[in-house]
Amino acid sequence: MFFDTPLHLSRGLLSAVGTKTSIQYRERVPATSRILVVSNHRSFLDAPLLMTAMDRPVRFACHHYMSQVPVLRELVSALGAFPLDAPQQGPKDFFQRAVDLLQSRQAVGIFPEGGQPMVQVTPPDQLSPFHRGFAHLALRAPVEELAILPVALVSTEEIRHVVAPLKLFGLFAPSEPLFDAWDWHPSVIYRQVHLLFGRPLWITDRLRQQYRGRQGSSLAKDITQACSEEIAGLLRQGCY
Repeated sequence: MFFDTPLHLSRGLLSAVGTKTSIQYRERVPATSRILVVSNHRSFLDAPLLMTAMDRPVRFACHHYMSQVPVLRELVSALGAFPLDAPQQGPKDFFQRAVDLLQSRQAVGIFPEGGQPMVQVTPPDQLSPFHRGFAHLALRAPVEELAILPVALVSTEEIRHVVAPLKLFGLFAPSEPLFDAWDWHPSVIYRQVHLLFGRPLWITDRLRQQYRGRQGSSLAKDITQACSEEIAGLLRQGCY
């Protein structure tokens, strides 16, 4: 029953805020393989949108601070999300949790831009630099039939609100540098959004062998760039 709850909650949340969606290239979503979803990120609605479009729960990694702030903490927990490690810690706990989920054939989702676009809202067609953690995870995870699935969320109509001063969030997550600024935490609510699924990038045994060699860091960089470029291209397509 728990596995269905995030999907039902996602549908209810989108219905409550009145978000209208259109989906392109749904056929690119692997039907039976393990999936690591990567997407651009500007709104708290991104995870519910992706789950609803894929018609299945996705266990998203959320920023550490979201697991510390009341109300946000309960929301992300209900959506089945699991927190990244605190900024001063390494990614060991996150990696192990993500691997366990993939091994149990649950879809895992990561927003490679991190939390910056959530605090400083960017234009809908702008993509921030990607962190490489998802690529390292995909190459290290001891699972078969794993696909990285790039997805673009293209907002064509939205409403922006301010939630609270960033310093207030800093009371719950004092180690988070995002909350050092004297500014307000924004909230983006999509009124109309397009979801475009990209071409899956399959993690093969050959890629894993290369990763274990001297090309490991370079390979993770190449995969990160390939996914970023795929999503950037989909964003341009969806905006025009």
